[in-house]
Amino acid sequence: MQAIQKTLGSRIRELRLKKDWSQEEFADHCGIHRSHMGEIERGETNLTLGTMLVISQKLETTISALFRGIA
Repeated sequence: MQAIQKTLGSRIRELRLKKDWSQEEFADHCGIHRSHMGEIERGETNLTLGTMLVISQKLETTISALFRGIA
């Protein structure tokens, strides 16, 4: 399970960087504390469906696209 979390976190980080957002800016856009966003991107936490939905919307993608090739 942790490998999936790390891969998902890396994908989120990659998409965030493509939008040229700092981690703190992106966390603010999502309404998530910046330290929690760091945990997400490092794969240290399980995401709720609601959090995944917010992140995918802010990244202008879908939850299924975030998981494509991961699980």
